[in-house]
Amino acid sequence: MKTNTDIQNRVQKALQWEPLLSGEEIGVQVDDGIVTLTGYTDSFAKKFKAEKTAKNVLGVKAVVEKMEVQFGVKNAVSDLRIAHEIVNAFQWNWELPNDAIGVVVENGWVTLEGTLEWNYQRETAMAIVGNLLGVRGITNNIGIKTELKDAIEKKAIEQAISANWEINNNEITITVLDKKVTISGRVGTLYQKHQTEKIVWRTPGVWFVENNLEVGFEN
Repeated sequence: MKTNTDIQNRVQKALQWEPLLSGEEIGVQVDDGIVTLTGYTDSFAKKFKAEKTAKNVLGVKAVVEKMEVQFGVKNAVSDLRIAHEIVNAFQWNWELPNDAIGVVVENGWVTLEGTLEWNYQRETAMAIVGNLLGVRGITNNIGIKTELKDAIEKKAIEQAISANWEINNNEITITVLDKKVTISGRVGTLYQKHQTEKIVWRTPGVWFVENNLEVGFEN
């Protein structure tokens, strides 16, 4: 069993080894495997990287992200400019259908709306916005609605999970109800939990995913 101090040290070292986070002062608190990140960064990309890095550390059950993005006066970007850059970036990206994503920007916080056919498109949109200067945060309300009418193949999902060496866990149970897939069971790390969900989202026909996986090992 990893103690809170062990996990805290592991997270701090992982953050220090990330080149993007060099020089950033990020506070790390741990309570029963739940990590809380505090502090300030000058970009959303750094904030997102810190959260992702913490999630990949062994023993972390969940991450509470309380970091803030702050810009100096010289680096401030207007909402109008952010909106223009997002729209232009979406139009030039071949993975995203034209005019499928609505964009709202308020005080640097971006809200994405609309419906896409695949989850990877939703993730692409999120990544594009996250790398833009001036963005303080993102609310991703994009829904998934594939036009495929074939039934979701539960066996195919189970085989994909078993074949993934990063997961390969027999304690994962897949339940399919119409267009929704529910994942339950237990995995060893938060990273495995998110990887399992990614695999499910790649399955044709999935509109909704409910990830009820618990993180941690049995005592």
